[in-house]
Order: sequence, then structure tokens, then C-alpha cells
Amino acid sequence: MIAAPVPPRPWSIAHRGASAYAPENTLAAFRKAAELGADMWEADIRSTADGVAVVYHDATVPDGRAVADLSRAELLEALPDCPTVAEMVALAAELGAGIYADIKDLSATVPTLRLLEEAEIEPVVLGAFDVSVVDTLREAGSRYPVSGLVPLGADPFDHAGEADVIHLCWERMDRPQDTLTQDLFEQAFARGQRVVLWHEEDPDRMADIRTKPVTGICSDMPELVNPFVPPSEYPFGIVCHRGANGIAPENTLPAFECALAAGFDFIELDLHVTADEQIVVMHDDTLDRTTSGTGTVWEQSMEALRRLDAGEWFDPYFAGTGLPSLGEVLALLHKYGGGAYLELKSAPPALVLRQVQEAGLLDQVFFWSFNREFLQELRRLSPKARIMARRQDYPTLREALEDYDADILEFLPNHEPLEVASLRGGAVRSMIAYNGADPAVYDRMLAMRPDLFNLDQPFAFSRHARAFVHG
Repeated sequence: MIAAPVPPRPWSIAHRGASAYAPENTLAAFRKAAELGADMWEADIRSTADGVAVVYHDATVPDGRAVADLSRAELLEALPDCPTVAEMVALAAELGAGIYADIKDLSATVPTLRLLEEAEIEPVVLGAFDVSVVDTLREAGSRYPVSGLVPLGADPFDHAGEADVIHLCWERMDRPQDTLTQDLFEQAFARGQRVVLWHEEDPDRMADIRTKPVTGICSDMPELVNPFVPPSEYPFGIVCHRGANGIAPENTLPAFECALAAGFDFIELDLHVTADEQIVVMHDDTLDRTTSGTGTVWEQSMEALRRLDAGEWFDPYFAGTGLPSLGEVLALLHKYGGGAYLELKSAPPALVLRQVQEAGLLDQVFFWSFNREFLQELRRLSPKARIMARRQDYPTLREALEDYDADILEFLPNHEPLEVASLRGGAVRSMIAYNGADPAVYDRMLAMRPDLFNLDQPFAFSRHARAFVHG
């Protein structure tokens, strides 16, 4: 039995890649998994008729033909995005990712093993439901831990046998976290086995299972496994500009959910009023750039806007994604316990404020608008509303703070660091906004030590920030 390495926190194992944001088991899904910070990519491995190891889950292609009966060329005709294992391994080597292989076809076992060995991929776990795969790996001298996948209803120790890792595929239970008893872990550890868990996308269940002594957790949303936590030496919050807009279409529920699942503090979104006085999330005044529609947003009813596609322009995977309402976003804040930066475009302050108050989320949002009258009205309507001001809009720091009694003051990276420092520890929080990804600018921003960072690329920044703080 090979000792599976024990990470300091559960490995984030991207289930078939980041399959919540790209077609499963494709290079696009694996690239997004890397961007989201996954430690490993879970991939299903099969073999073609001409002996090429490929990454695909099902035994048949959509037209019913068996993968094992097709040549690699024929498979590509049916599945243009289906990568070979060699292509996936090369990408993992380039991006520094580990591989968690679920080997479906026995004939793909040794070719997959050799590709991983040659590329020196780490970490690697090789798994299968089929015990003959485990035996073949042992006979081939695999130095990698082997995982026994345990279906629902099976005894984990009988089914996994002598595997190094017990992989519980129990996601279809109502409360699978209740099966993770102290006795289960004690038995596994006494046998020298580690435990890896099913793919999980529910934030409440994930919060339970990530605290267990597990080696890894699979998820279609790998960012959910280990949410962002700022360095203890330098606590700060992150605001995600239009959500995780590099992963999913800007200002849509997938982009917002990705940012909140990743543990970032705030999502930034833009609000317009519709012709029937509903509040819709949309950045531009017109529909042309990010939807299938044309014309001005506020001339359309909410029903008409609901029929538009707000995702295909970004990626065909998101075709059919709609424009969200403010109410839907507020429900998402409740789901994740997150916050929002609400920018009022044409949306009237009173309508927005009423929805936020009725949702009980006034303490979890802050507001801003290019329309100064909107901000003044907000302040008249609610002394408790948190309102942002931009330092660049005022000749002096004092004027920026006093215009409408701002609670948050936004700076740019080239602003005076001493002004940011003057707010530290006070009632007004400082925030630096930056839409780029220049490491030198990141360093300057971090050295200014604001309370918040408003970012277009939060994942890249969070990785840079950890390196910056820890030297």
C-alpha cells in the first residue's frame, strides 16, 4: 500500500475540470480549474479502438457508438473537444496541476500511468471502480496512490479493498456528510488509507465536509473547496468587478456565484430600471454588447429582457444564461453570506434600497453611482446605507469624505499612499480599484494596505497577494 500524501487542507479536485463553467473533461474545463486554484483535475480515462488514451466519461458517444469501437480520428469527428490523455497531461505540466484519474477502460491503465510518469506530474492519484485496474497498476509498478471508488450502498472497506485511497461517491444522499463519522476515519487510518469525497456543490454541505480529515474533495466548482481567506498578517477584502467575469459572463448569476463560492467578500454589479419598474442587472445602457437583444435597457419590460441570451457572447457553454434581477442576486448573497457593491445606473435609489432592506441585507451592501443626485437621495432615504465615494472625483480628501458622508472611499493605484494610510483604523474604509493584472501594480496596491481591493481578476490577485505577504 502506498501512502497518499496528506495536504495541509483538502485538495481541491476539479470534477471533470471546472465543469460548472466549461464542458466537462475538456481542456477548457481544465484551464478554468487551474484559474480557480484547483490542486488536481479529476478526469475520466478511456481507450479508443486504436489504443489512444482519451479523456471522456461515458462509454458511448451521443449517437450511441462505443468509444472503444472508434479510432481516435473517428472520436474527434463525434467529439471535437475530446482531448487525449497526452494533451491533458501536457497542459497539467504547463500549469502545475495534479491529476486524479478515474480509469474507465482497463486498456488505458498503463498508457496513462506512463504519460504521468514521463511528465513527472504531482500530485497524482489513479482510481477506478474496477479492481482489475488496481491490480494492473500494482503489476506495472505504479508509484502513485491508487483510489478505490465506492458507489452508494457499498461498504467502503470491502469495496475499496487494499486501495490507498477510499473515494466515497455518495453525493446523491440527502446528507452524505453524516456518514463521515469518527469511526470511519479511524478504520481508514488504521488500515493506512486516506479518504477522498464525492463531488460537492452545495455551500452548506461543503462547509461541513471541508472540516473533516479528508485528503481531497471533488467539485464541479473547485473554488468552493477552499474559499479565499486573506493572510492573517494582512487582512483585506476583495470586491469582484461584475462577478468572476473571466470565468463566466459578466453580471450574470454564474459569475456572481463563482465569486461568492470562492470566498471573496463582495460582488460588484450594475443596476438598471426596466420599463415596468423592475430592477435588472446589466452594465451597459444598451443590450447589444452582452445580450442577444438590441436597444436601450430601460425601454424593455422585465419579461422581454428575460427572453434574451446573456451568455453565448462570452462562450457557447453559457448559451441560455439570462439577465438576473436584483432579487435573484440578493438571494445569492443569502445563500453564501456574501456582500455586494451596487452601482446604480438608471435604477432609482428608492426602488433599490427598498429591495435591499426587505431582504435584510443593508449591512452587506454598499452603493455608488455616477449620478451624484442618486447618492444624495440614498443618503436622505437612509442614514444607515453604506455609500462609496471616488477620490478621483474631488480635489481634496476632505471633500471626498464630506460630500455625502461616504462610508467607503475608492482610490486608484497611482493615488497618494499617505491618504490611504490616513483612513486606516477609522470609520471610513479604503478601497483600491484596478482592472488590470500587472504584478508591479499589484505590489504597489498591496504596499498601500487598503481595506478592500476592487478587482477585475480576483483569482490572479489573490494568488499574488499570498506570495507577496509570505515573501
